Amino acid sequence: MVKKHNLGYPRIGAGRELKIGLEAYWKGKSSLKELKTLGADLRRRHWRDQSGLDLIPLGDFSFYDQILDMSFTLGNIPERVKAYSGDMLDTCFRVARGRSAPAADEKAGFSGINAGEMTKWFDTNYHYIVPELSADTGFTLDASRLLQELAEVKSLGITAKPVITGPLSYLSLGKTKDGSDKLDLLSGIVPVYGELLELLAGEGVEWVQIDEPVLVTELDAEWKDAFRRAYDGLKESPVKLLLTSYFGRLGENRELAAELPVAGLHLDAVNGRDDIESLLHILPSDRILSLGVINGRNIWKTDLNTVLDWLEPLAEHLGDRLWIAPSCSLLHVPADLEREEKLDGEIKSWLAFARQKLEELSLLAAALNLGRDAVRDELDSNQEAVEARQNSPRVRNPAVREALAGIRPEMGCRKSSYPVRAAVQAPLLKLPKFPTTTIGSYPQTPEIRRVRRQFRTGKINRSEYTDAIQREIARCVREQEALGLDVLVHGEAERNDMVEYFGEQLDGYTFSDFGWVQSYGSRCVKPPILFGDISRPKAMTVDWITYAQSLTDKPMKGMLTGPVTILNWSFVRDDQPRSESCRQLALAIRKEVLDLEKAGIRIIQIDEAALREGLPLRRSEWQEYLDWAVECFRITANGVADETQIHTHMCYSEFKDIIASIADMDADVITIETSRSDMDLLDVFDRFNYPNGIGPGVYDIHSPNIPGEDHIVALMKQAARRIPEERLWVNPDCGLKTRQWEEVIPSLTNMVAAARRLRIETA
Repeated sequence: MVKKHNLGYPRIGAGRELKIGLEAYWKGKSSLKELKTLGADLRRRHWRDQSGLDLIPLGDFSFYDQILDMSFTLGNIPERVKAYSGDMLDTCFRVARGRSAPAADEKAGFSGINAGEMTKWFDTNYHYIVPELSADTGFTLDASRLLQELAEVKSLGITAKPVITGPLSYLSLGKTKDGSDKLDLLSGIVPVYGELLELLAGEGVEWVQIDEPVLVTELDAEWKDAFRRAYDGLKESPVKLLLTSYFGRLGENRELAAELPVAGLHLDAVNGRDDIESLLHILPSDRILSLGVINGRNIWKTDLNTVLDWLEPLAEHLGDRLWIAPSCSLLHVPADLEREEKLDGEIKSWLAFARQKLEELSLLAAALNLGRDAVRDELDSNQEAVEARQNSPRVRNPAVREALAGIRPEMGCRKSSYPVRAAVQAPLLKLPKFPTTTIGSYPQTPEIRRVRRQFRTGKINRSEYTDAIQREIARCVREQEALGLDVLVHGEAERNDMVEYFGEQLDGYTFSDFGWVQSYGSRCVKPPILFGDISRPKAMTVDWITYAQSLTDKPMKGMLTGPVTILNWSFVRDDQPRSESCRQLALAIRKEVLDLEKAGIRIIQIDEAALREGLPLRRSEWQEYLDWAVECFRITANGVADETQIHTHMCYSEFKDIIASIADMDADVITIETSRSDMDLLDVFDRFNYPNGIGPGVYDIHSPNIPGEDHIVALMKQAARRIPEERLWVNPDCGLKTRQWEEVIPSLTNMVAAARRLRIETA
């Protein structure tokens, strides 16, 4: 019989209960006991949601981030928090965001620290807290979290497999601050894994899912040898290990994965189906092969009959050795489609969220174990939905196709080089040295959310809504002028999300009400659903931004999200190349850029926060992606005159290895995150002469901590050692929508004061 299992489940709750609970605790409005009770309730609910599976994941729940949890399990806790007493969960929050709940911090005598560095989880929009490593790092086991969850799941009579991040992926995801070799830590970390596995076996655990997603990346000989040494050290473990890869194909790592002494191997068969045939010839005859046959990264229904066509012969060949699962954890999709009562009925019939994906998995298992006739009605219904989507006239737009065919190379080229443009812009903008600005959004207050909700539900009309948003914009402009910022923004009060806002106004998109996924901690996003060809029926931002400009004599930035980020942060149609959808987006946003310029806006920021996120996991495949991604940005941005200054923004991405492509985007100014990494990301400018303006983010907006003036000055002086002062900007590392005004005002006050001091000291 083919077994069915899951790799991980959405943890925020179908109604974002975890987000609400976390933020209540951090604001001092609930207790730690209440938060932990909520966590236990969510775990219990999610295990029951998966009760039809043969094996259910345990340990995939986290109050903040699973990699940070693994750091605590391994005893790898930063020194800067070890001295503070209190609950371990408060310590976890201090590492993640610089502080925990006010009462807990006050009781521990804790006044805030630098939060741990945060970056993207492979090629997803999920962010993890980077493990901090050095030559002196030691590891000691703390299995309390897993043991507690084991006790909970046993009380429900559910068979579960604990999920842990494997030693090689953990080390690979970490950073050494002292230049030491991460692999030197292998001999210290593997025994702790062995101790953990022994402990789990003692609790009656049979299978442990050990995640090694780094297996889908290009590994050199040293890392391959490290895999062999690590798993040779774990081969006597009394539990069975399911070595789990996802997000891509194994490729040249197939032989390595097959030879490791584990009981089972999970393969992402959505992205790595070509690996299967080779694995069948080299996988030992006693090895379980788990295939990820349901896409855990997107929300389209699986074509079940097509999957069965290639899966049935494998089931015949492997018998009980075949397991099936989603391709990766379902963390990356929303919880339950059934909550969507307002979603367009036709499009809803094409979709599957986490619960529906597990239902698809159960149908596949039933068809394999009992024959297709046992689930014939369900398979026929699935086939009808798949064919309806393929044949729907709503998916293709001839006018959009014609516009794509008309793209010309010169559409992506500025009229003049950056030095010429900078000389033209300077007398028009009249900016001082070290000009100050922010990234776009300002605090999304309860009043702003209430107004948007009232308008969406029809409780206020458009005129009342416009008046309310304009009042918020006016407030934002007044605050920025009082702070003394040099380039202002309108604050984005009208925007629910930097991608969803634009998707709502573009043809080819639709939206869910409850399609939330976790980005990091309590931060959730609701990706729009890109189902068809994309076009812009009318201007999307011009009225709001020109209104803001009318309130001030200072330059006002037009704020847009770029095509690559809109693409990467959407649930994207899978019936055409992503590059084609991105070019459609580029043409749509280009129209908005030109309309802003025509309206007199002289600075336009086109955020590409997700540019690096879309990189293939194998370096050999990067260039193809970068070619079309940069092309799409240039099509969007470069139709403007020399007098118009184009900015872009990238956050929480390791961009060092794509800096040449970023330079090729030819934005006049790029703003980036560097505050959490202590400017380490700027090391790339020691080797690469970046030609244009750059704003290294000096205020970590993902922490409630208020940066001091001296700290900001020190960071900017580090930047000035690599980048000429005349091309440096001073700004936060990201938008301010998640912060409170009482945090933003003193932080920006210090930032502006730091810029003024720098002007004096460098005069």
